Amino acid sequence: MATVFSIAIVLFGVVGFMTLGIREYPSVDQPVVTVSTSYPGANATIIEAQITEPLEESINSIDGILSLTSTSSDGRSSITIEFNPSRNLDDAANDVRDKVSSALSKLPTDADPPVVAKADADAITILSITVQSDRRDLLELTDIGTNIFKERLQTIQGVSSIRIWGERRYAMRIELSPQKLASYSLTPLDVSNALNEQNVELPAGRIENENTEYTIRAMGRINTPEELGRMVIARRNNSLVRVADVGQVRLGAENERTVMRGNGMAPMVGIALQPQPGANHIDIVDEAFRRVEQIRREMPPDILIDVATDTTLSIRKAINEVQETILIAFGLVVLVVFFFLRSWRITLVPVIAIPISLIGSFFVLYIAGYSINVLTLLGLVLATGLVVDDAIVVMENIYVRVEQGIPPIQAAFKGAREVFFAVISTTISLVCVFFPIFFLQGLTGKLFREFAMVVSSAIVLSAFVSLSLTPALSARMLKQGQKDALFTGPFKQAVIWATDIYGRGLRKFMRYRWTVFPVILSICAIIFILGASLPQELAPLEDKSRIRLTSTAPEGTAFEAMDAYQRELMMIVDTIPEKQFMQGTTAFGGGSSSSVNAAFVNITLTQPALRKRSQMDIARELQQVANRLNFAQTLVIQEPTISASRGGRSSLPVQFVIQAPDLDRLREVIPVFMNRAQSDSTFSAVTINLKFNKPEYAVEILRDKALDMGVSVTDIARIIQTYLAEQRIGYFIRNGKQYYIIMLADKANRDEPLDLTGLTVKNRDGRMVPLDNLARLHLESRPPQLLRYNRYVSATVSAAPADGKTIGDGIDAMRRIADDVLDDSFSTALTGSSADFAQSSGSIMIIFVLALALVYLTLAAQFESFRDPLTIMLTVPLAMAGAVISLWAFDQTLNIFSEIGAIVLVGIVTKNGILIVEFANQKREEHQMSAREAVTEASIQRFRPIMMTSLATVLGALPIALALGESSTSRIPMGTVIIGGMIFSLILTLFLIPALYTYLASKTKTVYEEED
Repeated sequence: MATVFSIAIVLFGVVGFMTLGIREYPSVDQPVVTVSTSYPGANATIIEAQITEPLEESINSIDGILSLTSTSSDGRSSITIEFNPSRNLDDAANDVRDKVSSALSKLPTDADPPVVAKADADAITILSITVQSDRRDLLELTDIGTNIFKERLQTIQGVSSIRIWGERRYAMRIELSPQKLASYSLTPLDVSNALNEQNVELPAGRIENENTEYTIRAMGRINTPEELGRMVIARRNNSLVRVADVGQVRLGAENERTVMRGNGMAPMVGIALQPQPGANHIDIVDEAFRRVEQIRREMPPDILIDVATDTTLSIRKAINEVQETILIAFGLVVLVVFFFLRSWRITLVPVIAIPISLIGSFFVLYIAGYSINVLTLLGLVLATGLVVDDAIVVMENIYVRVEQGIPPIQAAFKGAREVFFAVISTTISLVCVFFPIFFLQGLTGKLFREFAMVVSSAIVLSAFVSLSLTPALSARMLKQGQKDALFTGPFKQAVIWATDIYGRGLRKFMRYRWTVFPVILSICAIIFILGASLPQELAPLEDKSRIRLTSTAPEGTAFEAMDAYQRELMMIVDTIPEKQFMQGTTAFGGGSSSSVNAAFVNITLTQPALRKRSQMDIARELQQVANRLNFAQTLVIQEPTISASRGGRSSLPVQFVIQAPDLDRLREVIPVFMNRAQSDSTFSAVTINLKFNKPEYAVEILRDKALDMGVSVTDIARIIQTYLAEQRIGYFIRNGKQYYIIMLADKANRDEPLDLTGLTVKNRDGRMVPLDNLARLHLESRPPQLLRYNRYVSATVSAAPADGKTIGDGIDAMRRIADDVLDDSFSTALTGSSADFAQSSGSIMIIFVLALALVYLTLAAQFESFRDPLTIMLTVPLAMAGAVISLWAFDQTLNIFSEIGAIVLVGIVTKNGILIVEFANQKREEHQMSAREAVTEASIQRFRPIMMTSLATVLGALPIALALGESSTSRIPMGTVIIGGMIFSLILTLFLIPALYTYLASKTKTVYEEED
């Protein structure tokens, strides 16, 4: 029966393994919805007042919003709504669409309709593909990228959006000469009106008779620049005035102020895939590659397709390395068992429990809807050392009976029955450690829920197998008088020698057992002192072979100047020997940024095994080089190991939000705050996303004078808007696709501020009036973008910690500066990786306290005593001291991995205490021994299984601590905590727990029968 159940567990586990999805980490993405609205020509102030504010006011009433952030920049409004993790993304998006629809009447009529997307505007790109050609221009490449790549890839399940980097969509551009228009007494409004009347194509109906039916099509649409140039605007002196008479018509790009380059500085376009929250990245990329390969076969030979960024490479590598770690841990555990039992035949009995328990846990993951990822596999690595413990305890106890001359079958019954309570107690205690994680929200709960599930399920399955299959196999495979394997004699003598030394040492220590209390007090002091000195961070930085450079030049920098700096920077990057591919874009028009004074470069490095320098070393060198370039501020950003909050993957680690009652108050404190932050030694780089130095010419319209001359304010504003704002005044069709017709002044009449005064406007009598008679120009400075966080005016200070500093140090420094600089009218918040760090730190403490409470209460219920569990629980500070000392000695940090390792340690170290206390209680009840005699005998008797289980756990975690793979450095603190805590607590537990037992052990229980 036990064999049948075990086989069934394995079969179900295999089915679960084959159907589970694969990710790098469990889905920690928050449900995010973005509302984007374009209003060409409008500055940030207009965007905020006329678009962002009405939309925010309507959206803010939706239930379940976690944060509401907005960016109002020139020509664009971007609102990001982050919902509570429990909120369904589809339902949230529908609610946002409803609220946006209700606010449409408040928006400007000439603004583009808002676009609602189920994704973060600044979401991570998991795959970017480049398309280039030596025969085609960027217009043609954009056409291929949009109409072929984008259309075929955006239907992949799990893809949220596909962006075209360096995109130059076709547009027909009318570049007007204000002087020529004035000579014909015309304005741009006359051109726009003529186009609206003459560029139409309406359904014209049909002609039908008894035998035939014809549909009629009125061909009024303009399709070529030549047709548009011949379009008649007006008649003057019996002559027709055409568009070509007052300007130039050409086929150009909708946005001519963006360009993307790659290796060799060749212009290209990039197709960037962004996933939906929670999507399987590997499945998306695999399907994308299949479709790209099909497209490649259809493309002409001059089209070159390359992969610029593939974030799943690090995911696949991490998964493979964790799988290798499992095999290494399994081998080490087998060696430990063999070392103590000295027989391969006997070793097979407890070792069989490992694959059954690990494989069976995959079925539990499948039922729960989880995935295979680094943390679930990491849980299996730890479980490898844990699941064998129960089998070792059962097997060792049966083996002792066989050595005493009891027949194997009888020994199996007696040995299993004797340790039944201890196995159940340790199993329940370990499960209770992970139980609080399942109810925890936020980043920590999302990350380690799957980790807890796989470890807990493996432990439960191990207990079942150990109490059923292990005794059955022992009865058949153990034999009386069984000989040890060859060359194992020294092993046997070593175990006997160690047991003998321990027994003598324990009896001697028990004479001075009162020293246990000062020792424990000293240990608590070590935890407090060393623990407070440990640096804190979210997770150690992983070498993912990816670096991002973001550059921001002074406000007012022209596109051409910014592009020249970008080319200079990329030439420097091109000299890095470890560079595999680079991808740089000037004036990136996606996400929440569309400024021409901004640029970025994505660098893909060769794999760590192929280079001598780490990603961190290369990033440090790049930052030093960038600091010597004075034209723009360039920041080197490395993708964090784990990130849940929006923007956390593509920004500096420290993200500190300052919220103010109004913009003027914010303007006052920002210079002081930034001076303090930039002079603080905690940071190597500090920047802020709110600036006030955007140069702007304000046109002051002289209303009285305009009224006297018969000109309305609306006409003046529309003339300026039409000449300078790249107004979209119509559409044309090209290859079955619809594109914009854009009208503006020609380059020669819009490159100097004084060009404004040369414009003319028509009054109500039809006469042309120069604009310099109706308006004055004032040079001002203003914010290039206005930001809000949860409806407050805000600014986000971003910083990179200096060498030797962590994100925790950075947050503490920001808070100190805020306390000194900001008064009570301001409030602050954390976002990005800083918010993830703060949330995880608070969550870990809750889990730790709940785990301790649950383990204690569970043991109290099992032992029917509050005193015996207290003895067992005092192993926890011993383990914590070992963990803290290990982190300090190996220069590790307190982070999400080391903290979870400490929680796991709570369950592991109590196992040894349970074995000692349970056997001591049995001896007191069965042999009427004193507490001191019973605990001494129990400790010596359980020395071998305690050493076996402890070494199995330590060696199971050893591959994690050694970071044998390239992508495993972030998990070193977890292995360090478990190994250091286990070794330190093992040494002290074997002496302190027996001493504590003599003081805290409960009295012998009185058993009452029902008849009594």
